[in-house]
Amino acid sequence: MQISLKPCKDVTTVNTDCLILIVDRSLSTDIAKAADSATGGAITEIINRGDFNGKIAESLYLPAVSGLKAPRLLIIGKGDNADLKDGEFDKIITAAINATASAGCKDISIMLDSISVADRKAPWQLQRIAQLITTAGYRYTATVSKPKPALSIRRLTLQGANTDANRRAVHCGASIGKGINIACDLGDLPGNICTPSYLASEARALGRKFESVTVSVLDEKKMAQLGMHSLLSVSAGSDQPARLIVMEYKGGKKSDKPHVLVGKGVTFDTGGISLKAGSKMDEMKYDMCGAASVLGTLNAVANMDIKLNVIGIIAAAENMPSGSATKPGDVVTSMSGQTIEVLNTDAEGRLVLCDALTYAGRFKPASVIDIATLTGACVVALGKHASGLFSNDDGFAAELLEQGRLAQDRAWHMPLWDDYQGQLDSNFADMANIGGAEAGSITAACFLSRFAKDYRWAHLDIAGAAWIGGANKGATGRPVGLLCQYLASKAG
Repeated sequence: MQISLKPCKDVTTVNTDCLILIVDRSLSTDIAKAADSATGGAITEIINRGDFNGKIAESLYLPAVSGLKAPRLLIIGKGDNADLKDGEFDKIITAAINATASAGCKDISIMLDSISVADRKAPWQLQRIAQLITTAGYRYTATVSKPKPALSIRRLTLQGANTDANRRAVHCGASIGKGINIACDLGDLPGNICTPSYLASEARALGRKFESVTVSVLDEKKMAQLGMHSLLSVSAGSDQPARLIVMEYKGGKKSDKPHVLVGKGVTFDTGGISLKAGSKMDEMKYDMCGAASVLGTLNAVANMDIKLNVIGIIAAAENMPSGSATKPGDVVTSMSGQTIEVLNTDAEGRLVLCDALTYAGRFKPASVIDIATLTGACVVALGKHASGLFSNDDGFAAELLEQGRLAQDRAWHMPLWDDYQGQLDSNFADMANIGGAEAGSITAACFLSRFAKDYRWAHLDIAGAAWIGGANKGATGRPVGLLCQYLASKAG
């Protein structure tokens, strides 16, 4: 996809397969009026006939127009309000991409003179468009003989000054979009391909791609030496060995403290001895979407050359039942030395994450964010629209909430009160790995908080946001957008 910037001096001379105008019913902008005049009042006539009402994201495709150099015209409604909301802007751009792609257009030009988004500057618009058109091009191809046709659009020209700031915005948007696509692709792969070893190979490929990224992979022997018996208890029943994958992006000064991302990488989750019901168990290949988001984010960060040190840690394992699997009632010792009574082997994500969080402490981090498809309770609470956000620092949580709003990848701040900690009490260990039927997503976060006391920490439960089920089943790539936006904000 080639995305370029070019100020529009004369809309009638724009050379493109399809010219896209974003208009209201009154055609209030100079470009809209000029296009209407050049076409002999065709747009006004369409509006007067009632064929186009200018509602937000309403589209009308004209495959043949005269008076313009562009042979095709797409008009998109922007409503009557002076300022759009973030989500309305996304709907308009998505409608433009879908309509022109359906028409088979290869080269499109979007006129942006009429668009104003509340509290957002022009570079934000450019970044969002670059991200949206990049993610629109995602296709899963790995295991299908006849994949869906590729996006027809090959070139996008945006009306805008060709400045360093605007070029940077486009580059960042495209980089984030590519990172989201990487996360989607990893999430969509089946569990017989995307194993812990496969995730390790993908991380090593990232290290070969970027000089700024170094990768190390800890095998089960090394993890045992470090005392990661909580993580290893999850892979105990599987023929696939666990891996702890560490990716270090060195974009800042050597003395700068790194920001650490920790991803849950359970490449398939049967529930172990606490076996899940068969219905929708195939979707448990998505239980590594936290890990996928870390890989996607590191790729985007390296592409953007962000001036920041970032470390990605992936705790990768497969949770299977067998004669060697961990049993309900077993007690394991974590890397931190804290003991855990495993009351339910299907609450395994927190068991792999707790050792990874302890390992993260050795980097003396500026912040740590863990990302995990952790609890069905979070899906019940928030559905698919927001990730659950927990933190031991309310200021940190506020930062992430705002960056999520900017990225259109929203989270919701959930409580992490000491009141809930007692639900994890155990008669036979320092804690249990589940806290009963009530407040399941909160007690899971409380469990993790016990391993993150020494630094600024947040937990994102993405169980509802990471993939879509049903007929349109597929990974969403979330929360790569939020993570990239946050890291970019810390780089200044």
